[in-house]
Amino acid sequence: MEPEAGTNMTAITEFILLGLVETEAMQSVVFVLFFFAYLITVGGNLSILAAILVEPKLHTPMYFFLGNLSVLDVGCISVTVPSMLGRLLSHKRTVPYGACLSQLFFFHLLAGMDCFLLTAMAYDRFLAICRPLTYSTHMSQTVQRILVAVSWACAFTNALTHTVAISTLNFCGPNVINHFYCDLPQLFQLSCSSTQLNELLLFVAASFMAVAPLVLITVSYVHVVAAVLRIRSTQGRKKAFSTCGSHLTVVGIFYGTGVFSYMRLGSVEASDKDKGVGVFMTVINPMLNPLIYSLRNTDVQGALCQVLVGRQSLT
Repeated sequence: MEPEAGTNMTAITEFILLGLVETEAMQSVVFVLFFFAYLITVGGNLSILAAILVEPKLHTPMYFFLGNLSVLDVGCISVTVPSMLGRLLSHKRTVPYGACLSQLFFFHLLAGMDCFLLTAMAYDRFLAICRPLTYSTHMSQTVQRILVAVSWACAFTNALTHTVAISTLNFCGPNVINHFYCDLPQLFQLSCSSTQLNELLLFVAASFMAVAPLVLITVSYVHVVAAVLRIRSTQGRKKAFSTCGSHLTVVGIFYGTGVFSYMRLGSVEASDKDKGVGVFMTVINPMLNPLIYSLRNTDVQGALCQVLVGRQSLT
């Protein structure tokens, strides 16, 4: 929004994050819930990562990408929840301007990486099911590392672009953010200068970072479904679908919450709904992923037992 004539143009140095609840009693409940959610998420994802590292049967491209996804989930929840817990403990709602932009940068870095990694996982399933004879060549360790490296580079460029762009805006009026972390839609609402270019940049970036990967994922799975339906064995079809079901569930949750959050820029009255979507994106999703990927996967379950219980001695 444009500043009115006579408006004080003093730049603000900190923002006030209202958080999820107002009352002190509810803040205690939120602290306990989010503290244990953080422990469960970090423990679950690190257990998945440890299982992949110690079990030779899981040293495959699919689990290489899954291990990277577990690292991303730990990072995603660590960007938002610990700082929120710290504010609840200290009863301070302020966050410095620089810290707010840093949180914005790392949040979009990890979310962007999630988009590309989910695409790489879909491509892996396409090659494994539709091109089995050339799978080992087309998804070699070199290809896997290139896919991850390029994904990090693109996500870094996107996050840095948004952070630099938001830093050019003037914040001279209200500094209250009705959320529990800093993100683009809420900062756009507080800007004293025009955000049209920033919103256009977000739209263009979303096309590249979200829409394009989603199209590639969809095309990959159309080919996968067509290939699986040609399998005559019922057991073979069931096994093929089971390896893709977990990934499709994660993709659906991730993109569903992302679209709901970023396709409604400028909607002030929906801020409470935005908090719920934010909780889903930064807490629920990372917490569910280990459960989703291990629930119907006997290989992961066996490896997790080895990690958590220890290897049984050979008799």
